[in-house]
Amino acid sequence: MENQKPLEKLRIKREEALLGGGQKRIDEQHAKGKLTARERIALLVDPDSFEEFDMFVTHQCTNFGMEKYIHPGDGVVTGSATINERVVYIFSQDFTVFGGSLSKTYAEKICKVMDMAIKNGCPLIGLNDSGGARIQEGVDALAGYAEIFWRNVMSSGVIPQISAILGPCAGGAVYSPAITDFVIMEKNNSYMFVTGPKVVKTVLNETVSIEDLGGANVHASKSGVAHFIANSEEDAIMLIKLLLSFLPSNNMEDPPFVPTNDPISRNCDELNDIIPDNPNKPYDILDVIHPIVDDGEFLQVMSSFAQNLVVGFARLNGHSIGIVANQPKVLAGVLDIDASIKAARFVRFCDAFNIPLVVLEDVPGFLPGTMQEHNGIIRNGAKMLYAFAEATVPKITVIIRKAYGGAYCVMNSRHMRADMVYVWPSAEIAVMGPKGAVEVIFRKEAMATEDPKATLKAKEDEYRDKFANPYNAAERGFVDDVIEPAQTRFRLIRALEMLANKKDYIPARKHGNMPL
Repeated sequence: MENQKPLEKLRIKREEALLGGGQKRIDEQHAKGKLTARERIALLVDPDSFEEFDMFVTHQCTNFGMEKYIHPGDGVVTGSATINERVVYIFSQDFTVFGGSLSKTYAEKICKVMDMAIKNGCPLIGLNDSGGARIQEGVDALAGYAEIFWRNVMSSGVIPQISAILGPCAGGAVYSPAITDFVIMEKNNSYMFVTGPKVVKTVLNETVSIEDLGGANVHASKSGVAHFIANSEEDAIMLIKLLLSFLPSNNMEDPPFVPTNDPISRNCDELNDIIPDNPNKPYDILDVIHPIVDDGEFLQVMSSFAQNLVVGFARLNGHSIGIVANQPKVLAGVLDIDASIKAARFVRFCDAFNIPLVVLEDVPGFLPGTMQEHNGIIRNGAKMLYAFAEATVPKITVIIRKAYGGAYCVMNSRHMRADMVYVWPSAEIAVMGPKGAVEVIFRKEAMATEDPKATLKAKEDEYRDKFANPYNAAERGFVDDVIEPAQTRFRLIRALEMLANKKDYIPARKHGNMPL
């Protein structure tokens, strides 16, 4: 009978730990439409797979009477589990305990799972819902954040790191998610900012709401901090699972193979007629992507930010690929600062985790104007160029229509070491569009004729026949083949199979100096 006393004590302590900040705080969390830390984990992982660490850890702070308020677990739930039978490491912040604020021991718990994730080569998932540093602990809390940041950086490019923002994330706390690979924000209750509305009001005398300062919509569409926006916590958790299905567990593995019944040789006949006869008329690049990929499934990343460029994950014959594509229906698909940064980060992620890149190109150039120039289109456009040049995964480009000027080079051209370059018959590869080129070359000559307009039109047709077509580049070996659009899926799959064992190397160095 005496043996049951320690067991009874253990059960009581576990029950206490499972209640976090207590039933009242749990009820308040639910009243806000939010799940608790453990409820989120239960939704995310395979049933009965979660192994919790450090359930009985408590803070050691005695400042401001903190020794009177002790909660087992200290505001964060940490451990390991499986998602679709793949091992992951997780920390889930518990807002019911001190508002999820970070203490020294709280940070140590997170650092422990981060260390285990990198040692074991497994993805790390952070479910964020925290009021920031625990003020009562002073510099100890700040030190805890810095320890987390350091591990985020050491894990970068080694294991996938995914952050879900499911409540507040403010002050120094924002920098850990910002270093991770993907940030998912729940649109109703989440927000991120370095300084809150009260500080903004005090310093700048500017009145702004929490939502307008750092809500999900702001970060998804304006700042580019959020890669995905979810309608609910349940949607956010489903997004994590879907995203993981495209990713390997670490940089030494290939992404998971997902069998498909979608035939390799399936023709995409609708693509033969998708390009308008008028070269200035737009179309939706998603209408090109969906027919090509397995089962029409495409997970678009940063869909509300820099919409003139589309990036995301899909599969071809069961294998993950990353797609980078110009979007002609937004700003004619030009490259600008935001699009360049969006593409560069996505390309570098795919390269770090062995995900082949497919580029669908229809780009008239870079966006002109003083705003772009003064804000650094040169420096930021160079980031995209750098990312493609640095990438050693298989890289395939399909030029659909326009490929003009420097943008042609930046969009993974043969000269940037693209492995295969295919073009559709509608492709126009030139320094600039025929109209602009003719006005530069022949304007003086045309003005000396009786009908300058007709002369320029004739020269424009001549320029288009000579340069704005795929065959000039094909004759020089800059493209590998002119293909029928309907066969794009088949040709891409065959090329990826051919490139499956590609080995490419860059010169030995500590690291390059990307134009940040």
